[in-house]
Amino acid sequence: MTSDLVPYFPLRKARVHEVYGPGSLSFAAVAAALAGGDVFWIRERWRPEILNPSGLSAYVDPSKFLIAQVKDQAEGLAVMEDALRDGHLSLVVMELGEPLSLTEGRRLQLAAKAGKTIGLCRISEGMGSNAAETRWHCTPVLDRDDSTLQRWEITKNKSGTLGVWHVRWNTASRRLNVVSPALE
Repeated sequence: MTSDLVPYFPLRKARVHEVYGPGSLSFAAVAAALAGGDVFWIRERWRPEILNPSGLSAYVDPSKFLIAQVKDQAEGLAVMEDALRDGHLSLVVMELGEPLSLTEGRRLQLAAKAGKTIGLCRISEGMGSNAAETRWHCTPVLDRDDSTLQRWEITKNKSGTLGVWHVRWNTASRRLNVVSPALE
């Protein structure tokens, strides 16, 4: 990774971050890989798509994933808060269907701080919480030679400036590489 992305990624521990856009699943997978350790993924059971940890094996060992299917967002937020506060997980991811209130977002931040755990909420565009440490917009970049090329943009950052990077996941080394946009 080049130094200009280093202050922002890997994601800051003991904080909750947000990601949206068509590349948000890849972003979450890279965050899981770089966090190391166990990943707890929370999703509402009504969602039609299924998360298969084997499909993320280019990023993380599937045995490191624990997936919780919850009834609704309220139950999911309670589960996420407990998981963040526990402190035994490297990353807790939740797929949100509705915007978070400031109170809900602040509760998650306090839980992440208590457990020294990274939290990541996958959100839809326009759903961001004021409590989020960072918010990222991620989109794939079409490249006939590499399907992992992405454009990552920080659209909100409580502790720094905003920025845009073109990144590529290296499956062999399990590293994130920042590349020149000219390589597109």
